[in-house]
Amino acid sequence: MPTISKLKAREVLDSRGRPTVEVEAHTSSGAWGRAIVPSGASTGRHEAVELRDGDCDRHLGRGVMRAVRHVTEELGPVVIGIDVDDQSAIDVAMIAHDGTPSKGRLGANALLGVSLAAAHAAAAVHGEELFVHLNRLWRERLDPGEPADPVLPMPMINMISGGLHAGANLDFQDFLYMPISAHSFAQALEKTACVYHTLGGILKEKGHEAHLVGDEGGYGPRLRTNAQAVDRILETALACGLEIGRDFAIALDVAATHFHESGTNTYHLSATGEEALDAAGMTSLLEHWVKQYPIISIEDGLAEDDWEGWTILTNRLGKSVQLIGDDLFATQAERLLIGVERHAANAILIKLNQIGTLSETLDVLHLARRNGYRTIVSARSGETEDTTIADLAVATAAGQIKIGAVTRSERLAKYNRLLRIEDYLGSKARFADREMLGFA
Repeated sequence: MPTISKLKAREVLDSRGRPTVEVEAHTSSGAWGRAIVPSGASTGRHEAVELRDGDCDRHLGRGVMRAVRHVTEELGPVVIGIDVDDQSAIDVAMIAHDGTPSKGRLGANALLGVSLAAAHAAAAVHGEELFVHLNRLWRERLDPGEPADPVLPMPMINMISGGLHAGANLDFQDFLYMPISAHSFAQALEKTACVYHTLGGILKEKGHEAHLVGDEGGYGPRLRTNAQAVDRILETALACGLEIGRDFAIALDVAATHFHESGTNTYHLSATGEEALDAAGMTSLLEHWVKQYPIISIEDGLAEDDWEGWTILTNRLGKSVQLIGDDLFATQAERLLIGVERHAANAILIKLNQIGTLSETLDVLHLARRNGYRTIVSARSGETEDTTIADLAVATAAGQIKIGAVTRSERLAKYNRLLRIEDYLGSKARFADREMLGFA
């Protein structure tokens, strides 16, 4: 089998105009692969370390030339000569060479760039689609008889943004739309595109800003309350002839860590004024929202280290609502195991750069499945034309994907990739509809 023969790396720009790492992995057969590393804005403190230069004379200190050099000077000598098909060996070698729990010495952005580029190169060696190669890596982790076929994911699509994605115009970070009546990925995208574009017109009619968008393409209007964002989405869906709760549902990304005060373990929302809420109070607030609106999914409803609060939230809402841990788990197996033990959350957001290698990401996906947690593969606020996460979601039958709005080329590249995969699979294409996902 061909081995890795050379690594190349460069500094490129993400969707926010900030530097990130691009890596090319070349093999002894001449085949090669390329990957670009994403970057987050709303980052949890438990994520693997993204190495930045801190040189204020370049890109306001955000340059990644140190990580680029680490790819060729540090990681190249470690992985050159390894079988390109042996993803685990590549990743283990890099992790050992970095030697830190957070990948902070060489940078998770350096390791992930190599890890993903190697996977692309392996697919090129076989002359196959990336999702086919990733599905083979996925099957290696499964027990005999476990479902292993690729599945197109249900999209969770950004409509209105707040929090750190849109200048803190709203407390909650994202208000998302889920086309739960769709029976194919193409149909899901078609239904959502109508709502997204109609929403822009309705926001304009109501006198709200309808041209500015957040990092992930969601509209960023100045609304009076968080609830008003959901009201506008419901109004828009009805205008598109859709039935609430049957054709679509709402998902929230609360990103509660960003309005949580760790010293007092309280939550401070502009909607509640001077009143601080404890975990029970936040749970009651979210429970009220679930009763009032067709909400089937809540991400980071409580802060990243409020484990007791998460247990309360899961006990109260876990049987009826998907409760996603993003900052809570940070795609880390150790933190997911704590969640399993404490009965905290029932779903996990999967972000490749939170952990830093493909092998570890696959391991966390498998751990989640084994413990009955739903999985949602996610993009970051700083994205590029790289479409790896689309293939990853299909290959592992993750079930759901969170890319952003149906606008901006860094988002559409991934949606279009999923359309191509569905077309490639043809009659064999399976879609994670509401029945498969277990949404009532």
